Amino acid sequence: MSPAAEEMLANFLNQLKYEKRASIHTVKSYQRDIERLSAYCKEKIIFNWTDLKQADVRAHIASRHRKGMGSKSLQRELSAIRSFYTFLLKNGLAESNPAQHIKAPKQARTLPKALDVDQINGLLDARASSSLEIRDLAMFELFYSSGLRLSELSSLDLVDLDLSDRSLLVRSGKGGKSRILPIGGKAVTAINNWLQERAKMTAIDNVALFVTTKGRRLGQRSIELRLSQWCKKKGIDQHIHPHMLRHSFASHLLESSQDLRAVQELLGHSNISTTQIYTHLDFQHLAEIYDKAHPRARKKPQ
Repeated sequence: MSPAAEEMLANFLNQLKYEKRASIHTVKSYQRDIERLSAYCKEKIIFNWTDLKQADVRAHIASRHRKGMGSKSLQRELSAIRSFYTFLLKNGLAESNPAQHIKAPKQARTLPKALDVDQINGLLDARASSSLEIRDLAMFELFYSSGLRLSELSSLDLVDLDLSDRSLLVRSGKGGKSRILPIGGKAVTAINNWLQERAKMTAIDNVALFVTTKGRRLGQRSIELRLSQWCKKKGIDQHIHPHMLRHSFASHLLESSQDLRAVQELLGHSNISTTQIYTHLDFQHLAEIYDKAHPRARKKPQ
């Protein structure tokens, strides 16, 4: 690039650092991203930022994608380029932003991991041997029974449950939306067992449903750790994170009911396209059964 073009970049980075008060990490990240674009310009014999066209930015991003850069990294690079050109436009140093309408390649959507019914039974059909394990079992039963998010489970209060009606109220789900969910029979039993233990604990002023031995609301990280410990004690080698119980709830319910709209409502998804990922999960499960069972599906030995 020309000396003038290099000066423009230096001025942009100084503005980020001193006027915008951006972190050193952010400044270095922007610098790296735009220097990569500068290297592309040098290769294409482009000396000035104003000579860069939309097709050039698209070709640069496509080249980065072919080299194995992921969607998130490319989105970040495009954001840096857009910010740089916004700076140039504001200072009268450019007439357009060539990155304005360029989109990064979409990232392949990974299927959520779910447990099969036997694995769920192995996880939950276990005897609790302490007050804390009684609490933990109630948490995990409720998680799987109602398909809660981890944040929703942690934020439940005693008043949110109606065990006689076998239902609970999620007061503030994702996007601030509330919803009423059913609670399964085994979860109701487990929760009643926990409430009896909770009543024995002293100095609990907390309205939270699930609390620590000191009476504080059990946080999300603590729930993750307790599930990990529970799995170790039960001899489960597989790493199981809390949301696998939610994913299992959705997958098993969809397998049995084939009612996508109902599963969407229960999960609290605002867009049904989010729920549709479980149809792929369900098909994957059916495809595995087909491959194992159908006599004409098995691959012939090489």
